[in-house]
Amino acid sequence: MTLLFTILLMISSALLIMLVLMHKGRGGGLSDMFGGGISSSLGGSSVAERNLDRFTVGIAVIWFACIMALGLLLAYSV
Repeated sequence: MTLLFTILLMISSALLIMLVLMHKGRGGGLSDMFGGGISSSLGGSSVAERNLDRFTVGIAVIWFACIMALGLLLAYSV
């Protein structure tokens, strides 16, 4: 069971990194340092951004659940 949660944690971690990097920069932070401050019309519509937000939150919930499950499994394993 621990192996299953570990694999799910690794997959969700990689997806979460990719999804966060896909978000449009809001300005005035690290995203400006790496060229995120350059505005372009290729960013997408508000519907696409909203769907990206929802998908990111969903993957983050899965990631958090895996962390909690692994912590409980390791704490109470004999």
